[in-house]
Amino acid sequence: MARVDTAETGQDGGGRDTCPATWRAGVRRAIRAATRPGPWKRGLVLAALAVLLGLVMLLHAEIPNRIGNLGSLVETFLPWFGLFVPVLLAGALWRRSAAAVAALLLPVVVWASLFGGRLADRSHPGGDLVVAAHNVGAANPDPAGTARDLAASGADVLALEELVPQTTGTYEKELARTYPHHTVLGTVGLWSKLPLSDTRLIDIMNFGPAAKTIPADEKIAPNRALRTTVATAHGPLAVYVAHLGSVRVNPAAGFWTASRNIGVQAIGEAIAAERTTRVVLLGDLNGTMDDRAFDDLTARLLPAQEAAGDGFGFTWPAAFPVVRADAILVRGVRPERSWVLPATGSDHLPVAAAISW
Repeated sequence: MARVDTAETGQDGGGRDTCPATWRAGVRRAIRAATRPGPWKRGLVLAALAVLLGLVMLLHAEIPNRIGNLGSLVETFLPWFGLFVPVLLAGALWRRSAAAVAALLLPVVVWASLFGGRLADRSHPGGDLVVAAHNVGAANPDPAGTARDLAASGADVLALEELVPQTTGTYEKELARTYPHHTVLGTVGLWSKLPLSDTRLIDIMNFGPAAKTIPADEKIAPNRALRTTVATAHGPLAVYVAHLGSVRVNPAAGFWTASRNIGVQAIGEAIAAERTTRVVLLGDLNGTMDDRAFDDLTARLLPAQEAAGDGFGFTWPAAFPVVRADAILVRGVRPERSWVLPATGSDHLPVAAAISW
């Protein structure tokens, strides 16, 4: 009897026709392949999120502050928005979405234009004077050790904030040998290797009509800023030390910055009226210079970190810094280098800058 090849006849051993089932399976595969979204149609949600991220960073100045100071909150953490890019990129690659990958070009370009320059080392050698500032922390468990570390930093002028009666004497004792001149007003002080004069308090709480709108239990002590003159070989240097009001985020008020913003205005007005050509502002400003609340201040003073730093120079919290709350700003002098000092017992990191005439 002749052998029948079932593969060629499309029949199984029992004579049943198998071609229809195979044909139907092939048709279904073809339909699925034809209707499956292409790489430019997949991941459209990811692409939309990438565009939104880029627009938020590009148009951050247009985000209003009328609702919970949302604009200032976004600007405070604006550099960290770049972390969403690799997250979205991973999603785009997983979805094999060409549209999402292309859309990510917008936030990448925007972030690079805003912050790419800060990744480079902008410091220069030299400097006539080294200034430093540190919020030493009222709860610092080792004020003597902190003082010794700061004295060894090489700073010629040292500003301290958040001084309390229990520890001020310790700082005065430990810093006396390195800094023969010092002044303390309220919770801020300045230690200097050079003579000081014309020291006075700057009231950063009771300034302008906005101060009257802050409830009594929300007000800060007014004795958190001072102005003094440092006698240098190049002439007088006006130094301001400030510890501005704290900010916080809560569901009721959003990003609460009322007392901080009043302090910014008070310091800004004092510096605007300053007749000394050369000015340095040192302190814990409880905000970043990207926050629009500091626009008037940065219009008068140059942030040393942006001009001569290496990286972002984040200072708070000390365990894992996410913002540069501590700042050095100058006018009439040139910042050559700006850096962050090693951690002490405080929840802030100290900052320093070398300036030249």
